[in-house]
Amino acid sequence: MGRLFWKFFLAFWLALIAAIVLVAALVSLHEQRTREASLAAGPRAEFALRSAAAVLRHGGTGALRGWLADDESQRDAPGAFGVYAVDRNGVDLLGRPVAAEAIDHARARLRDSARRARRAVREDEASGLLLFVPAAEAPRRTRRASSAPLAVLAGAGLLASLAFSALLAWYLTQPIRHLRSGFESLAGGALGTRVAQRIGRRNDELADLGRDFDRMAGQLQQLVAAQRNLLHDVSHELRSPLARLQAAIGIARQEPARRDAMLDRIERETVRVDGLVGELLTLARLDSDTVDAEAESVDLAELVESVVDDARFEARATGRELHYDDALGRRQAKVRADLLHRAFENVIRNALKFAPPGSRIDVRAQSADGEPFRLSVGDCGPGVADEEREAIFEPFRRGRAGGPEQGYGLGLAIARRAIELHGGRIAASARDGGGLLVTIELPI
Repeated sequence: MGRLFWKFFLAFWLALIAAIVLVAALVSLHEQRTREASLAAGPRAEFALRSAAAVLRHGGTGALRGWLADDESQRDAPGAFGVYAVDRNGVDLLGRPVAAEAIDHARARLRDSARRARRAVREDEASGLLLFVPAAEAPRRTRRASSAPLAVLAGAGLLASLAFSALLAWYLTQPIRHLRSGFESLAGGALGTRVAQRIGRRNDELADLGRDFDRMAGQLQQLVAAQRNLLHDVSHELRSPLARLQAAIGIARQEPARRDAMLDRIERETVRVDGLVGELLTLARLDSDTVDAEAESVDLAELVESVVDDARFEARATGRELHYDDALGRRQAKVRADLLHRAFENVIRNALKFAPPGSRIDVRAQSADGEPFRLSVGDCGPGVADEEREAIFEPFRRGRAGGPEQGYGLGLAIARRAIELHGGRIAASARDGGGLLVTIELPI
């Protein structure tokens, strides 16, 4: 058991013991005051007083003394009551000690006719004797029987409080132990560790914490897997141009006549590697949110138009047409302009890359008051299968229907990171009539 278990256990147990002691003390005090300040009542007490009054009336004081002595000797009999006969000076007929409070209480009952009917009290005017049964003189056998199991009840209460405190402490600390075990396993590299099932079907904050742990562990597992895949893909992407570089260098050495052609080849491969490394650095900065660009207020319409103008120039050079539908108006927004420019450019250039020659690329920007900014880019290319539309936004993921001009496979991944840094979202869907439609939404 951990330290938290003992803290919970001792706290609950001491609290229960304190409550039991307090309640017992209050009950004992109440019973003591009741015995000292009240008189016995009920049919049996009334019968005992009537019998004592009859003996006094017919036999006198001597007969009553003998009757009381016999009654005193039979005090332990079931249902027996101790009747007191007190004179005007407060002296009992048998010389027994009597509390002054009980005598005063009995005389007060005589003066109160309503209470006298509920409490057995008698007074003989001839002898001046006051007959009553104090509550403290209720059957002694009953009192002994009730006091005898007091220790048993106290022990049972103590054991019950002990068991309850241990059970409650265990119930509260068990999920914490599972969480600790889960953290230790996770720290040891077991990223598949889950604890919600071990915690059980609890419906409290500890169960929520277990589910949050599982969600955190799942995200960590996905991130680590993504990093491993990224390293694998980077090594794969770099291996091909490096192999071509080595081949070109070998040919240049073996065939001096082809040295200029091989130098051109080396230059192209070097540019490709440099571009790939640059894209990877950009993606890494976006993933860690360490981009140096500061947020600034820009006109989104101007930003989109500048990207569209550059893309339209490239489209004409390759026999494609780019149509821009501006339903945006002048909308100012505080954004990282360089990141958004690159995101829009990557999406539009991706459409240009896969659109067949002579086809048309449609770009539409719109945003009404109170609504997010929306940019949609559609092409008439081969499109992307349903199961691949989410994967194309991951690094080095390309659709199987793509052509030879596929680039590095990082453009859409960079676009998604940039859009998500602005609190937006990017998604791909099938375009009516064939092709791919990429939609960007940004809160402004």
